[in-house]
Amino acid sequence: MISTVLVANRGEIACRVFRTCRELGISTVAVYSDADADALHVREADAAVRLPGAAPSETYLRGDLVVAAALAAGADAVHPGYGFLSENADFARAVTDAGLVWIGPPPEAIEAMASKTRAKELLGIEPLGEVTEADLPVLVKAAAGGGGRGMRIVRELASLEGELRAASAEAASAFGDGEVFVEPYVENGRHVEVQLLCDAHGTVWALGTRDCSLQRRHQKVVEEAPAPGLPAALEASLLDTAVRAAKAVGYVGAGTVEFLVAGVPQALGSARAGGTPKAHFLEMNTRLQVEHPVTEEVYGVDLVALQLAVAEGRALPAEPPAPRGHAVEARLYAEDPARGWAPQTGVLHSFDVPGDVRVDTGYASGDAIGVHYDPMLAKVIAHAPTREQALRKLAHALERARVHGPVTNRDLLVASLRHPEYADPAALDTGFYERNLDALTAPPPGGEYAAVAAALASAASREGRFGGGWRNVRSQDEVRAYGDHEIRYRPTRAGGYEVVSPEGVRVLSAAPDSVRLEVAGVARTFEVTAYEDTVHAGRHRLTARPRFTDPADLREPGSLLAPMPGTVVRVADGLTVGDRVAAGQPLLWLEAMKMEHRVFAPASGTLTALHAVPGRQVEVGALLAVVQTDAHVVQTDAQEEDPV
Repeated sequence: MISTVLVANRGEIACRVFRTCRELGISTVAVYSDADADALHVREADAAVRLPGAAPSETYLRGDLVVAAALAAGADAVHPGYGFLSENADFARAVTDAGLVWIGPPPEAIEAMASKTRAKELLGIEPLGEVTEADLPVLVKAAAGGGGRGMRIVRELASLEGELRAASAEAASAFGDGEVFVEPYVENGRHVEVQLLCDAHGTVWALGTRDCSLQRRHQKVVEEAPAPGLPAALEASLLDTAVRAAKAVGYVGAGTVEFLVAGVPQALGSARAGGTPKAHFLEMNTRLQVEHPVTEEVYGVDLVALQLAVAEGRALPAEPPAPRGHAVEARLYAEDPARGWAPQTGVLHSFDVPGDVRVDTGYASGDAIGVHYDPMLAKVIAHAPTREQALRKLAHALERARVHGPVTNRDLLVASLRHPEYADPAALDTGFYERNLDALTAPPPGGEYAAVAAALASAASREGRFGGGWRNVRSQDEVRAYGDHEIRYRPTRAGGYEVVSPEGVRVLSAAPDSVRLEVAGVARTFEVTAYEDTVHAGRHRLTARPRFTDPADLREPGSLLAPMPGTVVRVADGLTVGDRVAAGQPLLWLEAMKMEHRVFAPASGTLTALHAVPGRQVEVGALLAVVQTDAHVVQTDAQEEDPV
């Protein structure tokens, strides 16, 4: 029997495993980097062992240190979570060689399936050989790992060689394996996967399908189970292929087989061009998936508890439980979808999701979001009898959530779940955000009234501190500005406030933490919380506009500023001050929160300053370089590399 489990991971998945261990009476051990010293997973564990350093290569990817930590803490089993070492066969062997229980598949199965090229060979699928114009577009893909790292879409043959090099370098950095391969790129397919659970006695459970088609940069954003609208024959084929893959390698434990499905919308009568549904095998993930909660909700199981039971040698029942209802999961990220999905950092001042939904997270109110790891804050999961009810339930909970701190994708998630295209299973595909991102990132309605609430709450707070009261001699209107909204108001004889602009707003009450407004006969209450840099009024995040220009914002034309905090990982080969650069030329590369971003020359001109140095950490807004044009008028921007 397992008595103490060390989780060789961090954040949300470590907390998730700890929760099940507590329910089963199993003690827990965390490992942590210096950047995670105060993280939630460290606070929740019964014991914790430091891995000196901050970079993953120094800490969470050091299998020798993790095994030593398990032995030092008296653990008798290791759960790998997902990411990092979870699909590393050498690490699995090191765990068992140390006399510890490995809560995962046999190393041989990991080796057979962790490499996408070898997995394809096992199933008789050949990767694309020499690429020609007729093959385009193609996808360059890392043979190891996942999460979109080491992946590039190639639409022009001339760029293939460069993208192969870039993907290989990124894969080597992320997974310690630079092998890449090329496969056909399916435009606007559906990402569908099958959850497996296998014991050591020959029982294989195929726990239905999941749809993970809503993705940004090839990384999943919204997932659901079961995958809606699949033709019965196609679904049966996916389940059969997944079971066949597991049996071919003697798989034990939890795993997922992923497919890219083309032609499903046409089969369901969509207005798009017709076609025959076809499933392309992508890979088998030999670990627990981020999206495993939707399967748990539909089947009423705890996959972590079952992983532990299988690791202890227990047999699964012959058949899994029957599925019930529908579940949808949304990944809440600290990122700005309107600015190229740029990751965000800072203090998560307040975090609470109301309603009958499940929240899996590695953060609590007051925690700091740093630059070293993935920007996912939480997964919010809703289960209901039907898909329509689950979507509505999840959108409502997210809309009412308190997520105070850095910019997040919360509004995007709410808009996505309510979008008519997503509501129609026949329209589901991986191109959803490419088609709809502009509309989905439009500010939510009511921002001007939230700004009014913020201004009046601030006024009420000032009066509470310094004393207030109506003055018989009226002065000019009070003015407060938040983003694009300029608010004008004045105190009234009765001790309240009159809003001058925007028009049509009646103030019913105003306190430092709550303002009630009436607009067009409809009354609404805004809960207002002010922090040093932002104000949150209802679901709206507002930044006060300063009355005077900050001298630090006065930059010379052509200044390239860091769009996010991160690390300079590369400067273009041979780039020096005085060089001529062309518009759109990549000048340097930043890495932050598992994402790589290229900073481009915004216009053709001369590089007059270069402050970026590989290995240097920079804060958001830091001056990286200056490109001066003859006209001295430049627009600056930073664009993201394909996903990491």
